[in-house]
Amino acid sequence: MSLKPLGDRVVLKQLEAEETTKSGIVLPGQAQEKPQEAEVIAVGPGGVVDGKEVTMQVKAGDKVIYSKYSGTNVKLDDEEYIIVKQSDILAIVE
Repeated sequence: MSLKPLGDRVVLKQLEAEETTKSGIVLPGQAQEKPQEAEVIAVGPGGVVDGKEVTMQVKAGDKVIYSKYSGTNVKLDDEEYIIVKQSDILAIVE
C-alpha cells in the first residue's frame, strides 16, 4: 500500500533524532525533541488550490524542514508518516 497525496499535500517521513548531544550527553527517549527535518516520500500534483495556482517546489527524496506543529500523522504498514501542505515546508536542506 502507498500514499498518494492530493492537491498541494506532501508526504514526509521524519528523520531520526540524535540520541547524544554535541557534548556527549546521552538523551533518553522522552527528553529528545522531535526533529523538524524530514524526507519527502510523495508529492501531490499541485494545481488550483483555494482559487490560486500552486506549483510544487519539492520532489520525492528532498530533505526538508517543516513547521513544528503542522501536518497530520499517519501510520501505514508499521511506518509513520506526516502529511503536510506545501506551505508548511519552510526550507529544502541541500
